[in-house]
Amino acid sequence: MTTGAPTPLARRRSRARTLAPLGIAAWLVLEIWLLTLVAGQAGGLAVVALLLGTGVLGAAVIKRAGRRAFTTLTETLQRQQAAAAGAGAAGSPAAGRGSESNGLLMLGGLLLMLPGLASDAVGLLLLVPPLRTALGGYVERSLDRRMRAAAPGSFGDAFQQARIHRPDGKVVPGEVVREDTPAEPRPDEGPRPPLTP
Repeated sequence: MTTGAPTPLARRRSRARTLAPLGIAAWLVLEIWLLTLVAGQAGGLAVVALLLGTGVLGAAVIKRAGRRAFTTLTETLQRQQAAAAGAGAAGSPAAGRGSESNGLLMLGGLLLMLPGLASDAVGLLLLVPPLRTALGGYVERSLDRRMRAAAPGSFGDAFQQARIHRPDGKVVPGEVVREDTPAEPRPDEGPRPPLTP
């Protein structure tokens, strides 16, 4: 039995980690309640048709957003290769503007694919372009504010270091120089004996 130093205090759980399971349980209860309510009014077959229809719509939305993201990536890579080859100036900054909300569009499609009426309503709201743009701006500002407030040496600081957009003295340009002369053999090297098990 030790009577020395006090035990270190356990780390306090964040509020989000404490409330997340409760929020998920409440969301599931809401989904089940809405499904039974609609099934009582319109019938079970109508609910199944509604869930299948929103699932197909969600898959189509995700497919379209994925194609847009791939097209934007391909165009960006082609512009960068053309600029590196000196074939011309890079494209205008507004060229990739249509792909800003692909992440929220895919999230909306995923919510449509999930079985449930509340998730379908949120997914349909994310398909509205003005709402998606406003929500995307809010999320970007919120993440930027959190990254700036992160303490040095934290995950946010590492993320900022990885997100450098322009050289500002942190990258040292250099060149690798190889000498083509073979290394001198060591004097104690000779034929090696074969390996035996």
